[in-house]
Amino acid sequence: MADMGAFRDAVISWATGGPGDPARELAARLPVRAAVLLEGPSDVAAVEALAASRGRNLAAEGVCVLPIGGAMNIGRFARLLGPTGLDLRLTGLCDERERRYYARGLDRAGATQQGFFVCAADLEDELIRALGVARVEELVRAEGDLRALRTFLRQPAQQGRPSPQQLRRFLGTKKGRKIHYGRVLVEGLDPDRVPAPLDGLLTGL
Repeated sequence: MADMGAFRDAVISWATGGPGDPARELAARLPVRAAVLLEGPSDVAAVEALAASRGRNLAAEGVCVLPIGGAMNIGRFARLLGPTGLDLRLTGLCDERERRYYARGLDRAGATQQGFFVCAADLEDELIRALGVARVEELVRAEGDLRALRTFLRQPAQQGRPSPQQLRRFLGTKKGRKIHYGRVLVEGLDPDRVPAPLDGLLTGL
């Protein structure tokens, strides 16, 4: 839904110092009922891919999925979108190491932590563990990136590191790759192997 994309852009602009009226007007017109706050665009790609695989159109349901540009920005987005702002229902994912930032930011914005789901390291780590190393390598091969992966694994810094960590690091070595594989890894999951944080997020919407 193009209007939801416009709302997402308006919110991001608002959060970075732009005017709030465009977001307010779009929120009233659509209307929007919930915002899924995610650290970055790769998480957005994963959530949208899982929703599509389950036959759901989140935008049509009044749900805006948006990247907040890092955990430190959670308070700003929660203030604009939560009880003190547009009064949307807030949900999302966070990494375990960033949990305290989310707790503090949501609390200061008068928003509840319920509905936020915690990934052990990050969402890529959850997906790699759910799929297994062999399946991830199959997907990398299918995407035409096996040669790049093998070159990466020959680097001295990767020697002796556990395979899941190597794969996780590989996904972040080229611009756009992490976003691309956010979708690819989710699409490669068996329906009963969806990581608990991601499954909980979608089920709760």
